[in-house]
Amino acid sequence: MKKIFIHIICLFCFFACSGLYAQQMKEKKTPKPLTRILFVFDASNSMSGRWQSDTKINIAKRLLSNLLDSLKTVPNLQVALRVYGHQKDYIPIQDCDDTRLEVPFSFNNFERIKHKLQVVQPKGTTPIAKSLEESADDFPACDTCRNIIILITDGIEECNGDPCAASQALQKKGIVLKPFIIGIGKNFAEQFKCVGTYFDATQEESFKYALNIVISQALNSTTAQVNLLDIYGNPTETNVNMTFYDNLSGKIKYNFIHTMNNKGVPDTLVIDPLLTYNITVHTIPSVEKDSIRLTAGKHTVIPINAPQGYLKLKVDTRSGNTKNLPVIVRQQGKMETINVQFFNQSEKYLVGKYDLEVLCLPRLHINNVDVSQSKTTTVEIPAPGFAVIQKSTEGYGSIFAENDNKLEWVYNLKESTTNETVILQPGYYRIIYRSKFLSKSLYTIEKSFKVTMDNTVSIILQGN
Repeated sequence: MKKIFIHIICLFCFFACSGLYAQQMKEKKTPKPLTRILFVFDASNSMSGRWQSDTKINIAKRLLSNLLDSLKTVPNLQVALRVYGHQKDYIPIQDCDDTRLEVPFSFNNFERIKHKLQVVQPKGTTPIAKSLEESADDFPACDTCRNIIILITDGIEECNGDPCAASQALQKKGIVLKPFIIGIGKNFAEQFKCVGTYFDATQEESFKYALNIVISQALNSTTAQVNLLDIYGNPTETNVNMTFYDNLSGKIKYNFIHTMNNKGVPDTLVIDPLLTYNITVHTIPSVEKDSIRLTAGKHTVIPINAPQGYLKLKVDTRSGNTKNLPVIVRQQGKMETINVQFFNQSEKYLVGKYDLEVLCLPRLHINNVDVSQSKTTTVEIPAPGFAVIQKSTEGYGSIFAENDNKLEWVYNLKESTTNETVILQPGYYRIIYRSKFLSKSLYTIEKSFKVTMDNTVSIILQGN
C-alpha cells in the first residue's frame, strides 16, 4: 500500500511539473530590446520665424513636449536630446560646430528634456551632417539596443556637410537604424530622401500627426511571413534556417527555423520594420534574396523560390565498412563543394542536377544526378572489397587500376609497414613494388589481382 501511495505521489509530481513546464514554454517570450530614441532638434535662427499659430520653435517645443509625456509609460525606452544652432548667433559668422548633446540617454529623463527645450532659443546655423556624425557617440555601447534618430528641422544643410553620407555611415556601422526626418513648414523630401524616412509637416496639424506616426513606427514591430516556394509556386517548403541580415551594416538581425503553423501555412514573424533586409535561406545550396523592405503596420509576404528534393546515397553491403564513406556534392559543372554527404544517409537539396565525387578507392565520379521536387533520388554504388597486402620487407609501391590496358594510380603503399589493408571498389588492379633495401630498378615486381564485392583478397609481395 505504501509503495502504491509513493507511485501515485510521483506520478502527480511528474504531471504537475510537466504541465508547469508546458505553461512556462507557452508563456515564454523573447524580451523586447531596449529602444533608444535620440531627438535631434533644430534651434537655428530660421526656427524663430512665424508659422501658423506661433513661431516654428514654439510649436515644435510644445508638440514634442506633449509627445514626451505620452512616452513616460512605454517600457524598455530611453530618450535623449541633441540640439544644433542654439549656442552661437548666425551673424557675424556662422558656427558650423554648433551642435551639442544636451540630455544624454537614461530612463525617466523626460522632464529634463522638456526643461531643456523651454530654455533653448534659436540663434545660429544648420549643421545637420555634423550633428549626425557626432550623434554616433551619443549612444552608449549596446549590442542589442534599437538606436533611432528623429531629426526635426525647418531647413537643409548650411555648412557644406553631407547629411546623406553621415546617415549612411551611421547605418553601415550598425550604430542606428534608418533615421526619421520631420520637415517643418516646407517640403524637403527631395533633399532628405537619402538620409532616412521623411515626413512632411508643412502644416501645424501635419507636424503633430507626423510625430505620432514616427513614434508608432519607431516603437512597434510589424509582421511578415516567408513563403518558401516549391517548383509549382506553392509555399510547401519548410524546416530550414533563415538568416536576416541588415542590408547596410551586414550584421545578423534574426535567425528563424522556418515553420508551418497549425493551419498549414508559413508561420508569422514579428520583426523590425525600420531595416532593409537581405535574407539567406540555408538550403543546400543556399538561396538569397536582397533588399527586402517591410511596410510598418502591414503584414508582408516574402516569396522565395526554394524547391527541394532528396538525395539518398546507398551501398549494397553487409560488412558495414562504407557507413562513413564521404561524397563531395557539387552543382553540375561547378567546382565549389556545397556539401559532404555520407553513404546510407539522405539529404535535402534544391531541385537541379549535381555532380558527385565518391571518396573511395579509386575515386568514383557520378555526374548529372537529377534531384526532383519532393522526390528521393537514390544513388547506389557496389560494395567494396578488401586487399590485404603483405610485404616481406619495407619498400616503395603503389596500387593502380587496370582499365582498357591503361594504369590509373589509386594508392601509395606505406613505406614503413609490411602489412596493410586497403578498401577498394570491385575491379582489376596491379601492385608495382620494390624493396627499399634493393637499389636497382630491375628488382621491381608486379602483381595483378581482382577485388570483388564484400570479399577479401590477399597479396604477398616477396622482395627479390
